[in-house]
Amino acid sequence: MEQLKGQPWLPKFSVPKRYDVWLKPDLSTCKFDGSVAIELNIIADTSFIVLNAIELFIDTTSISFTHPAIANSSNSNQVLKPLYIDVVEEDEILVLDFPNTLPIGIGLLTIAFKGILNNKMKGFYTSTYEHNGEKKNMAVTQFEPADARRCFPCWDEPAWKAMFKITLDVPSQLVALSNMPIIEEKVDGDLKTVSYQESPIMSTYLVAIVVGLFDYVEHLTSDGIKVRVYCQVGKVNQGNFALDVAVRTLELYKEYFAVPYFLPKLDMVAIPNFAFGAMENYGLVTCCETNLMYDNQNSAAANKQRVVIAVAHELAHQWFGNLVTMEWWTHLWLNEGFATWVSYLVANHLFPEWEVWTQFVNDCTEGLRLDGLIESHPVEVEINHAREIDEIFFDTKSDKKGASIIQMLQSYLGVECFQRSLASYIKKFACSNAKTEDLWATLEEGSSEPVNQLMNSWTKQKGYPIVSVEVRDQKLVFEQSQFSASGSLGDGQWIVPITLCRGSYDVHKNFLLQTKSETLDMKELPSDGNNLASSWVKLNVNQTGFYRVKYDEDLAAKLRYAIENKYLSATDRFGILDDSFALCMARQQPLNSLLTLMGAYSGELEYTVLSNLINISYKVERIAADANPELLECIKQFFITLFLRSAVKIGWEPKKGESHLDAMLRGEVWTALAMFGYDAALKEGSRRFHAFLDDRNTPLLHPDIRKAAYVAVMRRVSSSNRFGFENLLRVYRETDLSQEKTRVLSSLASSPDPSIILEALNFLLSSEVCTQDAVLGLAVSREGRETAWTWLKDNWDHISKTWGSGYLITCFVSSIVPPVCLSLPLSLLFLLRLRGQMK
Repeated sequence: MEQLKGQPWLPKFSVPKRYDVWLKPDLSTCKFDGSVAIELNIIADTSFIVLNAIELFIDTTSISFTHPAIANSSNSNQVLKPLYIDVVEEDEILVLDFPNTLPIGIGLLTIAFKGILNNKMKGFYTSTYEHNGEKKNMAVTQFEPADARRCFPCWDEPAWKAMFKITLDVPSQLVALSNMPIIEEKVDGDLKTVSYQESPIMSTYLVAIVVGLFDYVEHLTSDGIKVRVYCQVGKVNQGNFALDVAVRTLELYKEYFAVPYFLPKLDMVAIPNFAFGAMENYGLVTCCETNLMYDNQNSAAANKQRVVIAVAHELAHQWFGNLVTMEWWTHLWLNEGFATWVSYLVANHLFPEWEVWTQFVNDCTEGLRLDGLIESHPVEVEINHAREIDEIFFDTKSDKKGASIIQMLQSYLGVECFQRSLASYIKKFACSNAKTEDLWATLEEGSSEPVNQLMNSWTKQKGYPIVSVEVRDQKLVFEQSQFSASGSLGDGQWIVPITLCRGSYDVHKNFLLQTKSETLDMKELPSDGNNLASSWVKLNVNQTGFYRVKYDEDLAAKLRYAIENKYLSATDRFGILDDSFALCMARQQPLNSLLTLMGAYSGELEYTVLSNLINISYKVERIAADANPELLECIKQFFITLFLRSAVKIGWEPKKGESHLDAMLRGEVWTALAMFGYDAALKEGSRRFHAFLDDRNTPLLHPDIRKAAYVAVMRRVSSSNRFGFENLLRVYRETDLSQEKTRVLSSLASSPDPSIILEALNFLLSSEVCTQDAVLGLAVSREGRETAWTWLKDNWDHISKTWGSGYLITCFVSSIVPPVCLSLPLSLLFLLRLRGQMK
């Protein structure tokens, strides 16, 4: 038995084929009873059965293994009972030791158990909601990555696919959902027994159950697939937009993957307490409310886009993840990276006017930021124990970098070749498991390109290159080296798909940089070298490559001219700015060159570009404040001047026929001006907020600018002037719209007064804030960073106990700790650079 402990995977001498799961949740006591009958195929000589279980109270007397009669057994089934039973909590396994070797072939393992509906938002847990002013519980599952074992004993690894037959005993007035359609429902007084159709084979992490009080809207696809969106009673109209997106997305994926949706129904459920944005359970997608619900009157344009991306992401998994499943968590990056990438493909198809591919670079930038850290790791990480899964599952780098290198690969292979090969991959591995190398092999076969060799350099080593380019003797000289945010040197080397253009997007060149350096004769890129309008050179065209670029001074100056005159696409303007900021932070470029470049973006109106400009300005302002408070006002005035032209052009009021991106931009640019203390923005935001307090339907405070107004109000709040703070809390308490609550929470800590910030942070820990929403209020103003750091330390025991070891607790750390740490070594560096710039 000792040899079975501490292993990375469950032993392979028994294979689960089918589960029959019965559960009876009690929503008042927050406990559940259950039993499972597992059809097992014993494929090797053993006296052990080892499966996963944790936090379950196993009825040891119920455990038995039954197999068909063997020779000379009077044609009756033989029931075997284990001699020893051991629950190994450290390994989360249940070990059953039988007195004799188990017979080869099919048998039935039965186990009865009890469990607790926990409040940790994982396994089988409770979520709370209000109905008619009364707080009620619902029961919800969240099994990914490895928490089905908290609900029923099982082989809880993605490669152990099986069929599932679910039966639930639940209160008769409640809605009970699972992966498959209901085949029978028997009511017996206050309880009903609900039986579901048996599922096709799937991994345990995709099994799902939801029990609560819901309304729904529904529609059919052209194939007759019934699609429903479930919301809390009274909010069902907020599910209509997601329903429409889901139906259209299923149709699109059926065509894109050349394989129809595999199940007879698809349900999507809005869950009030949910640790993730959404979860792709097969046939029963669960989402936090902000990712599924859209209100025409009170939701902002950004909320609408968020719903589209979230729905498209989770439905992509129905094929890429559910139908074809990763063999082991090492390949999680591909699962998440692909779903992230293809969600933009869907959004662009459904709403081309949104220009979402220009926003995809935000994901790429986040991947670059995380992968440039010394503590980074390859996207393909060896997982040697279940305890290690969370370390990568909650690491957003996997899907951000993963999506980016998939985009890079599609750009290199071509759109049609990439799609054709993906369809072949889905068909080949449907209803089974696959590794990253299986996809590379399929793409290589379909393209005749060295995909495996190319992609291994991006998935099996951490980091990425910075490609330096300079002009020498009428030749472009390219040199790659490993980028590090700390400025240190690395020894990584990549096969880099280089794309470049000169003076025009019609004059372009593509090649693979396979060595440390390479040269290109500029005669291959003809242009009028004396004409600034046509002499610029841009690498990584439209930011399709996962690398950064450093230009020599002459090339950088010509690119600034091209930016000022809008010769470059929005994605290229974004990329030049982001690379410059990263180089500055890594001490490879002086701050004055970054500020000079930022000045070239004055009057910028493209959402993605200006949004990134704003985010960079926040970071520079924070570090400048630590470096030399005397220079802070100069920096703030520089940014106010930089953004004011854009803000004036876009105004406070929505314009008839304006674009989706303009609507999103309006809120961000006025929020920035409020944060930097622009007096006119503070006054106007406050004026509109007062009108909103008098009339919640006033046209003066459109949802797109509410966040800006709330920030403007909070920037004027102090311990002696609490009006804005108290009234924002009133707005929070009176609304039942989750997106409105999110806007309020994300604004409360914007005050410059540390005492107000402490009060706002303490509010996050109160019962008034849903557990998963607390992290939304951690965006603390520059003045409140030290207060937030002290608060985090003082409340760490409570925070760690409440939010556990998952994704949400990482948000507490990442939101509060980095600003404090950044202020130490970098402040001296920025002090020197700021002094030079301001002189």
